[in-house]
Amino acid sequence: MNALMGLPPVVVGLVVYLALSRSGPLGSLGLLFTPAAMVMAQVVLVMPIVAAIARQIVEDLWREYAELYLFDGVGRVRTICSLLWLGRLSLITAVLAGTGRAVAEVGAILIVGGNIAGVTRTMTTAIALETSRGDLALALGLGIILLTLIFAINGTAHVAGQAVRRAAA
Repeated sequence: MNALMGLPPVVVGLVVYLALSRSGPLGSLGLLFTPAAMVMAQVVLVMPIVAAIARQIVEDLWREYAELYLFDGVGRVRTICSLLWLGRLSLITAVLAGTGRAVAEVGAILIVGGNIAGVTRTMTTAIALETSRGDLALALGLGIILLTLIFAINGTAHVAGQAVRRAAA
């Protein structure tokens, strides 16, 4: 998983494009140049990040609490649920890292989505398009909106995490 965290977005876009193209194994689904294709590419990019961070969090918790779970004879399912509960605040960080990667994505979604106005154009692809057109004011405005959204999401997660910590204390 760690090695897959650095997947180049354009390579992922190319692979998903080939899978969804008419001659590809999923071509009969007709998903190329649709939001569903864009989501597929983003999932391929985000899952290794979330999985690797989550695995590390659970592994660290297991190292810390393994003896307790083994001594008490806690079953596998209860142990996993307990470790996930103990790491819930850190796991939010993993989800936020994945969200940041998905929101910032341009290369893969341009390839599989086609940047079709009103259908598959995202804020990031619109920023790239407007920059290439020379409309820097619009590109900058979209960038500010995108940054504001990301800060709002992260701020909300931070405030929620602090509230949970205070309630647990």
